[in-house]
Parts: sequence; structure tokens; C-alpha cells
Amino acid sequence: MDSLASGKAPGKDNIPVEVLKCCKEIIITELYEIFCLCWREGGVPLDMKDANLVTLYKNKVEFLYCDLASMKSVHQFVQAFKEKNCPLHVLINNAAVMLVPERKTDDGFEEHFAVNYLGHFLLTNLLLEALKQSGTHDHNARIITLSSATHFVGELHLNDLQSSCLYSPHGAYAQSKLALVLFAYRLQHLLTEGGGPVTSNVVDPGVVITDLYQNVCWAAKVIKWMTAWLLMKTPEEGASTSVYAAVSPELEGIGGCYLYNEQRTKSADPSYDEELQKRLWSKSCKLVGIPDVAP
Repeated sequence: MDSLASGKAPGKDNIPVEVLKCCKEIIITELYEIFCLCWREGGVPLDMKDANLVTLYKNKVEFLYCDLASMKSVHQFVQAFKEKNCPLHVLINNAAVMLVPERKTDDGFEEHFAVNYLGHFLLTNLLLEALKQSGTHDHNARIITLSSATHFVGELHLNDLQSSCLYSPHGAYAQSKLALVLFAYRLQHLLTEGGGPVTSNVVDPGVVITDLYQNVCWAAKVIKWMTAWLLMKTPEEGASTSVYAAVSPELEGIGGCYLYNEQRTKSADPSYDEELQKRLWSKSCKLVGIPDVAP
């Protein structure tokens, strides 16, 4: 099984790294190679020599750089991945920023919307053919998209997806997380219609102790420090549902689910609005410059 996970640069508080650790026994016995798509805020290139997981996993892990805030970088990454002629059985869309100040990417997109949603939307679409070719009737390829409970308070503003009218870091983050759920459900609908051997599910990892909270106010940081041991999950615990979604036999051939604590549960009511799913999909295709056709 060859896998691809997106996330920030390798570090001690990092869910993609914990996904690899949790999967260790499965990976070593069944895996040809794992590709971990890595990026850093601001597009700072990685020093791959710092990625000690390469040694830990006996050269079965390869880190490929991609800045999800840049659509050009996403295209370049996909080209580099395809040149390796590797199958792709699992894609985990995990990377995110949270509560960043108002700023635009080089493509002119609001940063939460670009990194959390649009980059993954483009990446997934560009890799769909590889996933279809790798999946089989008995063993579907799997796409896992990470959202969060914040999507329950999110509102999708189709006429202002870049949050330019009235910017709120909390609102922009919540909108990006709702967009991910809508995207994953629409993708599953299209995959079902097309009959391809690929499934699409959403994972809510819960509230996890990672550096994602670096932009919260000082009071929130104090509360986090005081309560983390009681209320928050470790990165390993936060990764468990992603691992479940990626390898569990219980989910073979099953898509369109919202998963929390390794259980199927209900997402926010607006996420099931099929018309909203369609409109977001069409708008996203225009924004990233790909055809609006069924995958």
C-alpha cells in the first residue's frame, strides 16, 4: 500500500508523523513506500536531513515538498510524484493553518481558504487518476480529508470565499473546515456515479495538542497549557481516526462518512446540502483552473 499524507514539516507535535508511527506494523509488512507531503508556513523549503522518520522506517518514507498555499507548487508536486510511477492507495489531506492574521497568498487567495481547502481540492483532483488506477473492486483506494468540529459554526459565503468583506480569523478558519466537508461529500457522490474504486471520507481528529494553536491569544494559550492534559488529545491519539479511516476493513468500499473517535457520526446540517456542494465544487474548479467535470 502506497500512501500520501499532507502536513507541516516533521516535528514532535505533528499528526502526520503520528499517523506513520501508529501504522508502523502495518507499514513495515505491507507497504512499498509512503510519501509525506510537507510544507512550512511561508514556503520555507525543508531540510530533508532533519526528517529522521526516513531512517526510522528503513527508507520506506519519502518527504516531498509542496506549499499548499501555492497552486503552482501543488502542480509541481503532482508532476514530481507522477514521475516516480508509484501507485497511490491512500491520500490523507491533513495540512492546515488556524487563526492567522488576514493575508493573501501569491495567488490572491485568503490563507485559510487556500491552505486548508483549495490546495487540497486541487491536489486531490490532480491525483484522482492515480488513485483510480491503484484501487480495485476488493481494495478501494481511500481519500481521507481532515476537518474539525469548528465546521459546525462555519458559514460558507460563496460570494466572498476570500473573506474580504469582513475578515475574522475564526470565521475564515471555520469556513475552510466546512468547505472540506462539503468537498469530501461531493467527491464521494461523483465517485459513486462514476463507479471508480475510490472512497472519500472526512475525519475529525478532535482537539489535539499541536503547534496549530500558535496564533491564539495569550489567554487561550494559558488555558491550553493548564487544561491540555485533561481536555486535549496527544498527537498520537489525534491520529488514530485517520489511521482507522486509512486501513480499517470496516470501511472497505464505504465513503461519504464523517468519522470521530473511530465512529461514524453526523456532521453539520449545511454539509449535506447537495446544491451547496455542487456550487462550491464549481466555484473551486474555476478558482484553481481545472475543468468542472465529473472525476
